[in-house]
This record gives sequence, C-alpha cells and structure tokens, in this order.
Amino acid sequence: MTTPTSRLPGPERSPGFLLWRVTLAWQRAMRAALAPHDLTHVQFVLLTTTWWFTRSGVPPTQRQLAEQAGTDTMMTSQVVRKLADRGLLARADDPADARAKRLEITPAGLELVAKALKDVEAADASFFVEVDDGFTDSLAKLSP
Repeated sequence: MTTPTSRLPGPERSPGFLLWRVTLAWQRAMRAALAPHDLTHVQFVLLTTTWWFTRSGVPPTQRQLAEQAGTDTMMTSQVVRKLADRGLLARADDPADARAKRLEITPAGLELVAKALKDVEAADASFFVEVDDGFTDSLAKLSP
C-alpha cells in the first residue's frame, strides 16, 4: 500500500483547494444576489455578456457569446432559448451566415440587466473587499 505524500502542510496552503473553497463561497453570494431577479448565474452571465457585446454596435452570434463567456456552445444555446422565451433576448438569423443566430437584448432584458448588475457588482464588492486590484490582475493571468 502506498502512503500519500504532499509538498504542502495541509489544504489551507493549496492554491487549488483554496480556489475551490473561494469559488463555492462566491457562487453562493452570486446565487443570493441573483435570486430576487429570477436568474441563474449562467443566465446572468450570458445576458450581461450579450449586453456588453451589443454596446459595441454588433450583436453577437451564439458562438461568439459562448466563446466570450467561456460556456459550452450547446448549453449556451439552451440558456439563450430560455432567455428568449422570457422575452429577455431576441434571436435573429445572421444575414452573413444562415446557420448562425445573432442575439440582441430586449428592453425587458436591459431593464433586468440594469437591476441585476447593480446587485451582482455590490455582492462582488462585498465579497472581495479584503483583496486589492492585484488580485484581479492575477486572476486575469490564469484566465484562458
């Protein structure tokens, strides 16, 4: 029988374990912030990312949205369909590619993003109050 060994004294010194614990706590904070808006976190991310894209003047395709958000394309399609069914996003054929759909945020979607984004940013600020701007820079280095 092989006895496990570790270069670390315990999980409290493991970056991966700490990231796991922080992620779980942060996800709980996000769920709480989004609950009053009847949004899941992935719905919020896709809706808000669509808004960010649209601000540049070019509505994204579902594939572009998935790439920007880092989500699976099939899941993105399913979530976008639910958001469209709620009247928060509109899907239209892409004139340049018959297989693609362009996404636009609706007035109801804009209103919901305005409210939810305020609550999410407040929850983020509260959650990360103990860390400095260097933390965000470090996370950006790890982001694919």
